[in-house]
Formats: sequence, C-alpha cells, structure tokens
Amino acid sequence: MKRVVTHLTFQVLVAIVIGILVGLNFPGFAPTAKLIGQTFINMITMLIAPIIFFTIVLGIAQMGDMKKVGRVGGKAILYFEVITTLAIVIGMLVANIFQPGKGVDIRSTHPDISKVQAYQDGAADMNWLEFFAHIVPKNIIDSFAKGDILQILFFAVLFGLALSRMGATGTSLINTFEKISQVIFNIMKMIMKLAPFGAFGGMAYTIGTYGIETLFPLGKLMIAVYMTMFLFIFGVLNIIGYIFDFSLWKYLKFIRQEIVIVLGTSSSESALPSMMQKMEKFGCSKPVVGLVIPTGYSFNLDGTSIYLSMAVIFLSQVFDINLSLSQQITIIGVLMVTSKGAAGVTGSGFIVLASTLAALKVIPVESIAILLGVDRFMSEARAITNLIGNGVAAIVIAKSEKEFDQAAYEKATNPRTADFISEG
Repeated sequence: MKRVVTHLTFQVLVAIVIGILVGLNFPGFAPTAKLIGQTFINMITMLIAPIIFFTIVLGIAQMGDMKKVGRVGGKAILYFEVITTLAIVIGMLVANIFQPGKGVDIRSTHPDISKVQAYQDGAADMNWLEFFAHIVPKNIIDSFAKGDILQILFFAVLFGLALSRMGATGTSLINTFEKISQVIFNIMKMIMKLAPFGAFGGMAYTIGTYGIETLFPLGKLMIAVYMTMFLFIFGVLNIIGYIFDFSLWKYLKFIRQEIVIVLGTSSSESALPSMMQKMEKFGCSKPVVGLVIPTGYSFNLDGTSIYLSMAVIFLSQVFDINLSLSQQITIIGVLMVTSKGAAGVTGSGFIVLASTLAALKVIPVESIAILLGVDRFMSEARAITNLIGNGVAAIVIAKSEKEFDQAAYEKATNPRTADFISEG
C-alpha cells in the first residue's frame, strides 16, 4: 500500500480529484490555482530547449551519418502527414455520423463574441510560408530564450552534424555534453516530483473558472470528441502497433505517468522532457527520439487535427450550413496545412480554427465563440492524443530505421521492472 501511495502516477490522480473538488466548491480559488499550475508548467518549459538541443546534438554526433539524419527526418514528415490527414478524415466522418451540432440552441451556450477578436487577430497574422521560413532562426540565443522548438531543432541538427565531422577531436566536447545532459535530466526528475501540484492547480483552475455547468449545452460534442480520440488511439494506433510489432497497451502503461500529468495540466508540453527520456528507455535510439518527438509537437498533432475537423463540422451543423462533399474535401485540404501550425499548448488550436474558417469563407469566424466555454474540457483529450501519437511515431520511425532496441523494450514492458523504470 505504501508503494502505491508514494507512486507519482497515483499522487497525480489524487491531485486531479482534489483539484476538481476545490474548483467546484471554491471557484474564487481559480486565479491562485492557475498560478500554481502555470508555475509547474514553466518549470518544465525551462528544460525543453536544453533537453532538445543536447539530445539531438549527442544523437547525431554519435550517429555520424548525414544521409541517415535526412532519411529519418523525411520518414517522420511523411508519417506525420499521413497520420494527421487520417485523423482529420476520421474526425469529419464521426462528426457527420454523430451530428453533435444538430439541435444545439445557440442561446443556451451564451457565446461571448468579444473574446473571439484576439483569435481572429492571431489568425490574420498567420502566414504559412512565413511559418516554414520561421524554422530558420536569425538569432539562436533569442530562439532559446523564447523556447522556439523548431528553431532549436534546426540549429541542433546543424550543430550535431558539424560536431560529427570533427571525429576524435570532438570527443571531449561530446563527453562534456553528455554530463550536462545528465544534469538537466536530474533537474527534471526533481521537478517531476511537483507534478501533483501542477495537476491540482490546472484542474482546480479549469473547474473553478468554467464550471461543470458549461458542459451541458455542448455535452454531445464533448462525447463525440472523446469517443473519436478513443477510436483513433485504440483503432488506428493499435493497428500501427500490430503492423510494427509492438503492444499499444504496454506502451500506454509505460507512459501512464506522462498521460496523467497531461490530463491534469491540459498541456502536452508538460510531459515533453520526460517523454523523450521514456521513449529512449522504451527502445528508440537517441537520434530518432531527438528528431521525431520535438518535430511532432508541431507537425504530428493527431488530437488537435481530430478536434479541428470535428469543430468545423459541428459549427456548420449548429448554423444549419449543409456542406457539400467537395466543400468537405476542401476542408480536409485546408486542415492538412493549418493543423500544422498548432503548438502543443492549451488555446493555440483556437487560432488555427479561426484561420481555417477564414480560409473556407463558409462558416462565420465569430461562431467559434460557442466553443469557448467547453474548449478547455476537451483540451485534455487533444493533448493526451497528441502525446500518445508522437510516442508511436518515434517507435515506428525507430523500427523502420532498425534503431529500436528490442532488449530495452522487453525490459521496459516487463511487469517486474516497468514500475521501477517509470519512476526513473
């Protein structure tokens, strides 16, 4: 019993329950709860840039093959595009069949149009050519300061390739980077002990600010979204696991700690550092993890893709706009581009949704106000699906490149050692 109580996963789950109770009974505590939750996320975020940098540099320097780096990156991008497109199609199919927007009384949702302006402004600023050009940093110090994942990723790949060309001369620097990387991961282990406080703060803020009653008018949409995420994880990703010879269930059990942390904080970024470490322990090589996981946080947002496609169809149903087959195919095409601009943090999906509606010119952008109250309660499902999908992507790419350690996988999924590893 003592072992269960001291297990971090159990502590986070208890903290989530306490957060819900506090949010329901003491809504005035919400601002303080937000501060608690955000402080934990900030502590995790401060480690993301150095962890990505050192993981990628060390992985590539030890790999020493520029062609292989390009091949891994190419495979990852291709996989991301195929899977996220499939997620968009599944989301649209379920929304068309389940029809969560039919019969929704707009008045019962109390939309506040004034809050939409910020998202419209953000959508207006989105230029997709600039988004891809932005990957190349003009000041890498500024990129580290802002925590720009893609720019850090780009610089780390170049740094790793340059270091690998130094041969034996670069060995001392590689050894130094190894030691620094170990220090950063030790810091992460200390911070992760505070995860229950972060989960408590995140959940207490959500419930205290929005209240359970906001769920009722759009309950059908919530059910449809959660049902679709479940279908995607245990349907699509399970099939991928079967094809590539790994157990989805064992994988989910192995990352359960990260899943409950994301559940409490509503942010997949809160688990990014520990997820990278976990995927290495699961059997994926350091270079593959370093390239696939960070890139996936911008290009492989399966949960966000599902939500965006369902939200567009939902809004068309609310306003009784009958979308033709050609219009829905157009939506898929637009979302294939716009969904890549959503970061793995709460709220950014709204900007992408606004930009998608603006591009379609069929559904009023102002209509997203209907979703404002209930969106926070669906962000957990999006973030968890994004997290799980990125881990699966790392396994797939690692196996396709023969960069998967089967012995490490067996050790990680052995019931007698899994709990020990998950706490490490």
